[in-house]
Amino acid sequence: MTAAPRAGAGGVGRDAPRAPYLLLAAVLAWLVGYPLLITLLEALGLAGGGAISGGATAGGSAAFAEFFRRSDEWMALWRTLWISAASVLLAALVGVPLGFIFERSEFPGRRILGALVALPVALPPLVGVIAFLFLYGESGFVSRGVQAVLGLDGPAWRLHGAGAILLVHAYSMYVYFYLFTRAALSRLDAALFEAAASLGAGRVRTLWRVTLPMLRPALAGAAILTFMTSLASFSAPYIFGGGFRVMTTQIVFSKLNGDVAMAQVETVVLAAVALAGLVAMQWADRAVSPRGAVRGVAPARTSVGGPLARGLAAAAGWGLTVLLLLPHATVVLISFVPPGTWTREALPPELSLGNYLQVFADPERLRPVANSLWMALAATLVAVALGLAAARGAVLHRGRLGRLLEGLVSLPWAVPGTVFAVALATTMGVHQPWVGRFVLIGTPLLLPLAYLLRDLPLTGRAALSGLGQLDPALEEAAASLGAGRGRTLRRVVVPLVWPALAAGAALAFITALGDFVTSVVLYTYETRPISMEILGALRLQELGVAGVYGVLLTAAGAAAFALWGRGEVRR
Repeated sequence: MTAAPRAGAGGVGRDAPRAPYLLLAAVLAWLVGYPLLITLLEALGLAGGGAISGGATAGGSAAFAEFFRRSDEWMALWRTLWISAASVLLAALVGVPLGFIFERSEFPGRRILGALVALPVALPPLVGVIAFLFLYGESGFVSRGVQAVLGLDGPAWRLHGAGAILLVHAYSMYVYFYLFTRAALSRLDAALFEAAASLGAGRVRTLWRVTLPMLRPALAGAAILTFMTSLASFSAPYIFGGGFRVMTTQIVFSKLNGDVAMAQVETVVLAAVALAGLVAMQWADRAVSPRGAVRGVAPARTSVGGPLARGLAAAAGWGLTVLLLLPHATVVLISFVPPGTWTREALPPELSLGNYLQVFADPERLRPVANSLWMALAATLVAVALGLAAARGAVLHRGRLGRLLEGLVSLPWAVPGTVFAVALATTMGVHQPWVGRFVLIGTPLLLPLAYLLRDLPLTGRAALSGLGQLDPALEEAAASLGAGRGRTLRRVVVPLVWPALAAGAALAFITALGDFVTSVVLYTYETRPISMEILGALRLQELGVAGVYGVLLTAAGAAAFALWGRGEVRR
């Protein structure tokens, strides 16, 4: 994390009032920590009909005992852990070599190809899973093509179970290792490699003894991000898992089956595993981080040899990029397939705009689009305000208050979305205003609140990064010219941190816009978002309509990233 300015420099932090930030910490604790606490108490039988409303029950201990007796719960927990670990390994095997190729080699089209290779990270999770289903599923393009070529009577394979989940995870998460590896390689000092060469070390030995040890912090960071993302993954296990359940799907199915007590226990267990995994991997991150970093001129890229080799390298790069972008193209193609026209052919025999006309001509079909847009926008705006305020407080008050604010903002990142969805449903399903519980289930406020909690880490960490790069002397100069705290914040601080804040806002909006994991638990018919409409269209075999929603979701996310995510200050 970027180092923040000294809190007491020039009196800027020392004289900052504490009361507003104490109030902010209380609000964040109610938003972020309180639902998790209530869920834990409910699972233990100490809330609801328990301690808060008068008298503990035995339901909590019985539910925990039932959890530890059931083999299917242990199996779901074990599958969650090994799927997450395997996802880290597969993502590293794909992302790290790509990072080396695009950062250390020079060939035609390297820059544009390097940017295109990172595009899978912008594909909403559910849309990515649906794209894989259309592309590689038993009725997908590739499977039908192989079936036609080989003359098979049935599908060449079935895309389900652990293998399908790992395939989707590797595709969607390799980008973390790719981006982290490229960034770390660009910061290495060429003098290190010159020294290794002067001591007689060859390329392989230099790689193992110099390059990889210097990359360990970046690789550890990518591993943490991949592990936590896989731990919270819901779309791929839900679509492809079938009987292969992990903890996220186990929680949802328990809740849908009416076993609320077991869903609460599973929620507590998954939250504990996520927090333990985060602490363990952060400890490993600190253990592998070097004591000091040598920074200088990055090593020159190695140019691929003669014209033929350069042409082959460019062709291979474009071929890889096309392969990685096939899921995006698949969603677009499916959106033009008329209902009932694509049965056994390898490719759709007919294309038309009928699905788009059907969606845009029906106000009821447009409602999910409007719902997703306004809920994502509202959640993002509030998350930006709260994230900036919390980051400001963490910078100005570097003691316990600052650490508390930073921790509350970061907590939703460490807890899977399914956990927060069940926690909100548990907390906001009872009318107990005297203990901060209100009935929000069935109202239009619950989903935006869930999106807000999932967005806070993105906007908060972006604001912390931006504020950490500010020189305290700028605020001191504004104060010396008579500017108050409010004016200094509006005229100095916000414009300077806007690039980082805009990037965080873009990611937050895209995340909320394509959310599926919390929506599947908390949505109602009136508040259903695009992700739930995609799922409904698939269940009704309306593949083209599902494709249209996928295109709209991807296009809206891309537009948000283009408008907000450039990191440019607009004046």
